[in-house]
Amino acid sequence: MKTRCPCCGATLSLDALVAHESARTALADCFRIGGEFGGAVCRYLGLFRPKQRELSMERVARLLAEVVEDMSAGRIMRNGQVHDAPPEAWVWAVNQAISARDAGRLKTPLNGHGYLYEVIASWRPDPTALAPLPALPATPGKTSYARAAIEVLRERAK
Repeated sequence: MKTRCPCCGATLSLDALVAHESARTALADCFRIGGEFGGAVCRYLGLFRPKQRELSMERVARLLAEVVEDMSAGRIMRNGQVHDAPPEAWVWAVNQAISARDAGRLKTPLNGHGYLYEVIASWRPDPTALAPLPALPATPGKTSYARAAIEVLRERAK
């Protein structure tokens, strides 16, 4: 059965995909990344596809291998500086790159990851996003659970 990736345009049979070493590596990397993060990476790979051709599985695997270590580490190095790069930064940066392509500001096919890394370097966490609340004490002791929760909220408000 022939399949075609909607993002990168690669066409391959499922049997060949599993048997092909580079394809297997690329699939494993995508599955390891997972979730919205993995989907963003697949869309990103589409930015490397030439208009009249498909990406080879070797190229897909190589492109993924070049970024997977930084994705797993949650940080990147750009212009000699280390920048935090949590999953939401990667998803945001891919969406920015796709928007830039759609608006005509980004010429494709891309040759490397420089644009993506530059966008990630400019990422800042959303200040309105709430950090997870700290755990309440297992036993209330002299303080009730409600009072402990109020104290946690007061600390967060500071």
